[in-house]
Amino acid sequence: MRSESLGSAPLLELQGLRSFWEAEACKWAGVKTRGGENVAIKPVACSFAPSSGCLLLCLCLSVLTMLLQNLWMPLDITRDDATGRSPQEQGQRGHTFHRLAVRLEALSTQVQRLSRERDKSQLTGNHLSLLLQGFRRNQQGLAQLVEKELKKVSQQLDTLSRLHHPESHMLSPLDALNLRTASTGPDENCEVPVDPAYPLCAQKVEFLQAHWQSDPCYAFYGVNGTACSILTYLSKIEDFCPPPHGRSHSSLPWHQKPPSSTGKAEIRTTLSRLYEDLSNSNSPAVNFIHSRVQRMSARWIRAGLRMKQRVSSVGSNQMRVLLYPGALAGTAGQHFEAMVERGGPLGELVQWADLSACLTILGHNLTFSTSLQHLHRLIGAPPGGGSCPIQRPLTFDLIYTDYHGLAHLHGAMGLAFLHYQCRFRILDSFGTEPAFNLDTYARSHGYKTLWGSWALQPLQYMTMFPHTPDNSFLGFVSAEEASEEEQKTDPNRKERIAVVYGKQEYMWQGKSEYVGLISEELETHATVYQPPGHSSNLPSFIKNHGLLSQDDFLQLMRRAKVFVGLGFPYEGPAPIEAISLGCVFLQPRFSTSHSSDSNGFYSGKPTTRQISSQHPYADAFIGKPHVWTVDLTNKTAVREAVRAILRTEVTPFTPREFTCEGMLERVHAYVTHQNFCSKSVPIWPPQSALRLHLGPLGQSCVDVCQRSSHVCEPALFHHLNSPAAFSRLGLGCSSMKQGVNHLFPSYSPWGRHCSLQQEPLLFSCAGSDPKQRRLCPCRAHIFGQVALCLDCI
Repeated sequence: MRSESLGSAPLLELQGLRSFWEAEACKWAGVKTRGGENVAIKPVACSFAPSSGCLLLCLCLSVLTMLLQNLWMPLDITRDDATGRSPQEQGQRGHTFHRLAVRLEALSTQVQRLSRERDKSQLTGNHLSLLLQGFRRNQQGLAQLVEKELKKVSQQLDTLSRLHHPESHMLSPLDALNLRTASTGPDENCEVPVDPAYPLCAQKVEFLQAHWQSDPCYAFYGVNGTACSILTYLSKIEDFCPPPHGRSHSSLPWHQKPPSSTGKAEIRTTLSRLYEDLSNSNSPAVNFIHSRVQRMSARWIRAGLRMKQRVSSVGSNQMRVLLYPGALAGTAGQHFEAMVERGGPLGELVQWADLSACLTILGHNLTFSTSLQHLHRLIGAPPGGGSCPIQRPLTFDLIYTDYHGLAHLHGAMGLAFLHYQCRFRILDSFGTEPAFNLDTYARSHGYKTLWGSWALQPLQYMTMFPHTPDNSFLGFVSAEEASEEEQKTDPNRKERIAVVYGKQEYMWQGKSEYVGLISEELETHATVYQPPGHSSNLPSFIKNHGLLSQDDFLQLMRRAKVFVGLGFPYEGPAPIEAISLGCVFLQPRFSTSHSSDSNGFYSGKPTTRQISSQHPYADAFIGKPHVWTVDLTNKTAVREAVRAILRTEVTPFTPREFTCEGMLERVHAYVTHQNFCSKSVPIWPPQSALRLHLGPLGQSCVDVCQRSSHVCEPALFHHLNSPAAFSRLGLGCSSMKQGVNHLFPSYSPWGRHCSLQQEPLLFSCAGSDPKQRRLCPCRAHIFGQVALCLDCI
């Protein structure tokens, strides 16, 4: 609407001007139109008619054409542009059109005055010549002003037309400045500056001269292919060329620090804020998250109140947190959504639900998004393919995402990705070991996979179970939490029912005999998804309920005595929840360990772990009587295990780290103490937690620390990475070298060579070598809370 109101007056003036001068040109040239015939009446005037009437006619036609081309923009573009620009920019654009209208009006007035004077008197040839000469001088000045103004308007409108994008409403005031200054550049002569501090400046200028149209984000920032616009961009938006005089690159728009939150995080007693955020989506996955949070809300609130009573003040600053499950966005999200309703994996959704509830109760401000377009708006990504940095400073203190979301962030942030990657936290169910984390190292040492090579701090990856101490154990909360009253309940209330863990038929392949042995003693139930019209291939003795809601599944588990693992899925949350409901988890032991080298599921995953059972955590950290691990090919062992389970009284049990309170204190410790943006060495956990161990040949630090009932703590490695650590262990080193290897620091008894770590990102609890004895930073942990030690909270 704005373009119509501004453009209508000039266009009407031009139409009238054009009609008037068509008639006037004919009159003054001695041609009169009458009845469709042309009759010459004043030949004396024809000598100067082409130099006046034709000139003015051409001028008016050109003005009309330019306005028609540049002002008659589609309404949707003009509306988007108006809503996306600041009031100052809209005012400037309106002022431009106003000045143009005024000047056109002045030109029209001159023409009308001339016409009136001609009509009032009979002019001689000399009088007319003098009059036209004066008018021509005035007209030429006005024409130059009009053309200059139209040229400026045309350039701005052409640029804005190139920049038109669905997300154009995100333009900031800085973008208008870039558009206005793109033609001038940082130096008037626009020569590439020679500065040793910016060795890549010339190379980047040359690259953009050839490829500035490869990504619309360059034009968005004002690049139009000229050296001036490119130098302006590389000095004001990127940091490859020297900044303008008197400024520094700390003033780059995406480098500046937004106002920090000064408030303290206070325990909340409601999850209403989270409900509002989750209600913005109706996808099955988000509905599952919303339903889980709502169902467990009373437990979260009670746990928060207990934590508030125990800890007088949470103490951490209130964080602005973005939760972005990238697996739920785009085409990958569509596939995941379809699987949710057909018995697909829900472990990741369980973790996202519990993390969002946990951070909300801890008093932080959350934004939950599952849309790539929404992500771009939230982080201020410019339109295009991600070659340019974001428009403004990142307003989130923490971003929790997954591997898919990490790729989305990388594709949207340009240079800003490296600047802000210390704020990312990656939910990674199975973990990422340091050997896979650096691209060059992974390539040269055979650890390259599709999932690693992001060069993050390994502790930025957050796992579902504490199986990879190189990463942070985030965990989740058991759907049910055994209270003291429930633990005292008569365990004989359980029925002789077994529920099989496996919601899709392919998980049952080759397991009929194993399940048959269990059904000899227990009524066996299943919750396998059955597509409409699909006949079941399950054994006839199985009572299949189909895919159950979470509430119905929990009701079934409350009745059951045994939860039966088939070997897959690996390391899911369901066994922990079954144990919390008083079930015994019966799982297969693998005859040969499953790993990325021997198993299709783990193939390509950035871990070298050797999996000896379906659920290693349940086996190692819980064990009997709640967890029984058997060789499913040994019929006798299976029968004896089932009978022993039936004779055993088992009460509900939930490890503290899988309770609401346990997750609250763990996540609070991470948010408060983990600072990966600091350039200094980590100070958490404190050095007082360190227990230095020298491992035997061929053992990883994971195994070394477990042998002493400790856990390996990678954040303490820097205390070992010095000659003093070898001296403390009584090791005499014939040589001391620094190297880039995920096994360092280590000691080789052959030749007594000592090796220190040169690349901190490669400090690793994982990894072993038959020729190396590893120096291992171990620490104790709180009972039931592997992630924390007494000195850690």
